[in-house]
Amino acid sequence: MNYNFRKIEDKWQKYWAKNETFKAENQSEKPKFYALSMFPYPSGAGLHVGHPLGYIACDIYARYKRHKGYNVLHPMGYDSFGLPAEQYAIQTGQHPAITTDTNIKRYREQLDQLGFSFDWSREVRTSDPKYYKWTQWVFIQLFHSWYNNRTDKAESIDTLVSVFEKQGNVKVDATCDDDTPMFTAEEWKGYSSTKQQNILLKYRLTYLADAEVNWCPALGTVLANDEIVNGVSERGGHPVIRKKMTQWMMRITAYAQRLLDGLNTIDWPQPLKDSQTNWIGRSEGASATFDVLPNSNVEVLKKTEGEDISRTSMSHKIEVFTTRPDTIFGVSFMTLAPEHELVQKITTPEQRAEVEAYVEATAKRSERDRMADVKTISGVFTGAYAEHPFTKEPIPIWIGDYVLASYGTGAVMAVPCGDQRDYDFAKHFKIDIPNIFEGVDISKEAFADKVNTIVANSDFLNGLNYREATRKVIDELEKMGHGKGKINYRLRDAVFSRQRYWGEPFPVYYNAEGVPQIIDEEHLPLELPEVEKYLPTETGEPPLGNATHWAWNTNTYEVVANSLIDNKTIFPLEMNTMPGWAGSSQYFNRYMDPHNDKTIYSPEAINYWQDVDLYIGGSEHATGHLLYSRFWQKFLFDRGIAPKEEFAKKLINQGMITGTSAFVYKDLTSNKIYSKGLIDNKDVNPIHADVSLINSSDELDIEGFKKWRPDLAEAEFILEEGKYVVGREIEKMSKSKYNVVNPDQICEEYGADSLRLYEMFLGPLEQSKPWNTAGITGVHGFLKKLWKLYLNIGDSEPTPENLKTLHKTIKKVEEDIENFSFNTSVSTFMICVNELTAQKCTCKAILKPLAVLVSSYAPHIAEELWELMGHTESIANANFPEFDATHLVERTKEYPISFNGRMRFKMQLPADMGKADIEAAVMAHEQTTKYLEGRTPKKVIVVPGRIVNIVG
Repeated sequence: MNYNFRKIEDKWQKYWAKNETFKAENQSEKPKFYALSMFPYPSGAGLHVGHPLGYIACDIYARYKRHKGYNVLHPMGYDSFGLPAEQYAIQTGQHPAITTDTNIKRYREQLDQLGFSFDWSREVRTSDPKYYKWTQWVFIQLFHSWYNNRTDKAESIDTLVSVFEKQGNVKVDATCDDDTPMFTAEEWKGYSSTKQQNILLKYRLTYLADAEVNWCPALGTVLANDEIVNGVSERGGHPVIRKKMTQWMMRITAYAQRLLDGLNTIDWPQPLKDSQTNWIGRSEGASATFDVLPNSNVEVLKKTEGEDISRTSMSHKIEVFTTRPDTIFGVSFMTLAPEHELVQKITTPEQRAEVEAYVEATAKRSERDRMADVKTISGVFTGAYAEHPFTKEPIPIWIGDYVLASYGTGAVMAVPCGDQRDYDFAKHFKIDIPNIFEGVDISKEAFADKVNTIVANSDFLNGLNYREATRKVIDELEKMGHGKGKINYRLRDAVFSRQRYWGEPFPVYYNAEGVPQIIDEEHLPLELPEVEKYLPTETGEPPLGNATHWAWNTNTYEVVANSLIDNKTIFPLEMNTMPGWAGSSQYFNRYMDPHNDKTIYSPEAINYWQDVDLYIGGSEHATGHLLYSRFWQKFLFDRGIAPKEEFAKKLINQGMITGTSAFVYKDLTSNKIYSKGLIDNKDVNPIHADVSLINSSDELDIEGFKKWRPDLAEAEFILEEGKYVVGREIEKMSKSKYNVVNPDQICEEYGADSLRLYEMFLGPLEQSKPWNTAGITGVHGFLKKLWKLYLNIGDSEPTPENLKTLHKTIKKVEEDIENFSFNTSVSTFMICVNELTAQKCTCKAILKPLAVLVSSYAPHIAEELWELMGHTESIANANFPEFDATHLVERTKEYPISFNGRMRFKMQLPADMGKADIEAAVMAHEQTTKYLEGRTPKKVIVVPGRIVNIVG
């Protein structure tokens, strides 16, 4: 009977689906285990062999935990809102929902054929109104909450209103907008409803604000920092500029310290923790205020509401945050971020043209691009000066793109003697570099060693070290009202608006005064309207501006035609949609009770499952999904909606399966394409070639390439030895690099079990490893050998060798799974099968537990072998074999028998034999008699367990 993997795999996939083998129960006497893989965005390209790596690892562990007696929740769904479906809609007019549904069907087919133990009854899709109803619901809870710094948690906005009514906000310690005004209880009560609502917006955990955002004109939307790569959009590679827009924001900064502290309580990879730590960017120092000096020239700079504001009447202050307040006497200039709000207000007429040109140029660069560019030195003098708080000397104010508006205050006090970037800037623009360090030469570079700092040329700080001078400066700044000690975070509130169609609608409408109003929870979900076009409107409004029915009737609680808007009972709805990370920020909780239409999840479900025990996904989500999800979870915990403050106990970042890309080399000055071996000393442009056009000898199918790239059909291919040899390079497996290997082909040729084993065999889970299809034949051969082992099963008693092989395999596989060392388990299986084959083992007592061991890795063949042994139930819930160490104890020991230090023969003796008995047995052996030749030995040296040496 041959190993017919196609028939076997199809049979058991149908069995699992029909019998709901992997369906989890929300209540069980078994201990719970929640295993989760990051759900995918269903792209049109489907899965390639790199995608299932983390899914396979998570599935192995989930299956293992079932064998260990756990009630396992292992769900799957789709992060189905996304830009690609919207871009396709723009190009074709096809609704994104249709594209998404088609792509999901394709994904489901591919996932099913790989034999995953998913509980598909709990599937969620973030674009399903039944699901995003609860994303909207969480947004509403955030809107109705504020962060109380005294209790260090989020609370209902009603408690804040109660405080305002009794005592105003003078004693309120909250995370709020910097420009929040102070008021008494009487003043609060005297405010209009509109003013009260606008003040509350300054405290809410989700709020409206004018924010500097990454605007992509080609895509017509705002992008998050993690959606930008090398200054262009990750999707499509379009230019991105900085622009101010009114956006919905999430006050994640309220949780900055708790997000840092929480990292100490979870078992997540240290590199990822470091990424989040650096992203949050906690630093201690001082804030200091510098007054902008009035200019002697009276120029009308700006008109506000018909009122002239002259330079003589301006009174501006620049606040800076510094981690080195001890160097304040070394300040010789100040630098503002080009987008700082003061730039336009303080720039002199003489410098205005140069400043505006620089600001415009900077707007075309992303923040990440500016942070990464440490070589370029650029900036412009504003013409304005600030007054040093201690010396009262004028300090020139510059703008420079190395200062970011989103970090600190968007302004720095530049101390060139103590900071290399300030030093380079000062040298480049010939600005003074005063030395404030005792005994230090700064003629060639800045001195940044604060540990060995002794301050000089700094008035009352002279002779003090870094710590002493820091405390002294802060004290003096506080006395003068020019600053204070401060903890600062690099983390900024998250932009939560996108100018897209295909995203969650905000449950928000705007009243006659333009103040946002929340739709009551009972009327959710607010569903996306139909639109004719998916592009922004001609007047620049988001795509929802194309909807003819996008207004809210406050009497009938329904969406009605825009033409009925009267700003009395019918009002315009928010036209932005939520970002891609909204739907993924609590999906792990929704899986616990996905069909509950009354609450986000029942108390019984959330209190049973609690949190994710194992989460597997990519490290590229470190400062996106994984940070925002922790933020939402902490908020839900504060409000009593979730029982745990962290959503995942353990996280593993799987490595990447890379592809071997192929390149052809086109000459830059002609229409020639050179073979790899002919490109030395030539100016060529490497062009990706589809790997399907390359044979095992790296030879290109030229005619196939020309059909694939008709734009190069007329090119002249310059061959070497009569053939065109491509270049090779290991890269990320990607459709854009044409190096994708389709798992469907692998499953068709070798089977899903072979693919699962091979992906684990490639190397440690966390490491990147290159794909090589030729290597899969080894694991496929192993499965054939495993199959043959079960063809003549009997009830004979296992031999000691059989038991030793089995139990060392049990021990190693269990250790490997617990340590996520899946690659070494595959090697262990191969060794085990080779040994049992050599032992001619046909014993059911050995082969039955072996099938259970294998089933987590290769579930289809394991199910079939289980059935061959007479079982009628699935192997999925069979008990994991118990390791018995006694079977690994050596029962005999082979002793080398030496005469005068020279080994003559070997003896097998019981391993537990005593010293005297060993000596007696050796002396009685015929070989001993032979080598002694009748002599009486002088002594016999016995080292139990090692050697016997006869001296004579």
